[in-house]
Amino acid sequence: MSYDGRIHTVRIGEVTRHLPLFRVAPNVNIAIFNMLGDTEVVETAARSLAARMPAGADVLVVPEVKAVPLGHALSVHSGLPYVVVRKIKKPYMANCLEAEVTTITTGVPQRLYLDGKDLPLVQGKRVVLVDDVVSTGSTLGGLRALMEQAKATVVAEMAVFTEGNDGDWPHIIALGHLPIFTDA
Repeated sequence: MSYDGRIHTVRIGEVTRHLPLFRVAPNVNIAIFNMLGDTEVVETAARSLAARMPAGADVLVVPEVKAVPLGHALSVHSGLPYVVVRKIKKPYMANCLEAEVTTITTGVPQRLYLDGKDLPLVQGKRVVLVDDVVSTGSTLGGLRALMEQAKATVVAEMAVFTEGNDGDWPHIIALGHLPIFTDA
């Protein structure tokens, strides 16, 4: 990935941010949204998503790392507990469920792990999957696979932004859309 100095401006509620464009493939650039450490964005997004939370949800499921602060804030605003799906299996994690994904930002296969201690929190429950940006859908696909293994029911998928062709993600509850930028 390389940064070429261009930006894309987005709004989340009343908050404006200028996102750098990074080249991810020949002639293909994406706006990089990273809310880690941006409390104003996290809180604004969480309040907005909580207002759109489907009725009857039991628990939020978020992948680490960038979606964790959003999951925490959304938990506070919605009153729902949240579970973090890990990308690295730690020695203290036991009886994990696993799924493989390849995301646009990593470009290589990686595994998602639901710690066995968290299984009772999702097993048989109505879950909402939450991520920061849905680009290829790979992470959500991995989360769905884990929830299927856990016999949980996915009742909604939420993100701050979708990315790609406008209209690619009609089922995602999102606050905005990030286009793919191609060199002319």
